[in-house]
Amino acid sequence: MPDSEEEPVKVVLDANFFFVPSQFNLDIFEELANLLNQRFEPILLSSTQKELQGLAKSSSPKKRKQAQLALRLAEKCHVVPAEKGLRETYDDVIVRVAAMWKSPVATNDRELRRRLRNLGVPVIFLRQKHRLELEGAV
Repeated sequence: MPDSEEEPVKVVLDANFFFVPSQFNLDIFEELANLLNQRFEPILLSSTQKELQGLAKSSSPKKRKQAQLALRLAEKCHVVPAEKGLRETYDDVIVRVAAMWKSPVATNDRELRRRLRNLGVPVIFLRQKHRLELEGAV
């Protein structure tokens, strides 16, 4: 089957990944395209969207501004409904969905990266503040 007809790779984006552009002046979507070298679909879980909305309302002024920018960037993503269970954290939801889909996760959260690696889920993260790196096979 020709590459153009392949399903795009779903990439689940963690809330902190949306802060990369404002913190490091990096276009995360362009960098993801270059890194993956194939079509991809950025995925925003509805639980992550709620996390960003909460940060945009009730954090420090700097964090609020970053969260508002993050929410604007998030508009480029496909939002997928994902309910956060009573005892789940936002990261738990990402781990659950990514493991089920076998989809790479873009995050800079060390603990989340470790959890995903232990499950064999590929992880995309910022390396040396200026490029993205992929751990694991897509």
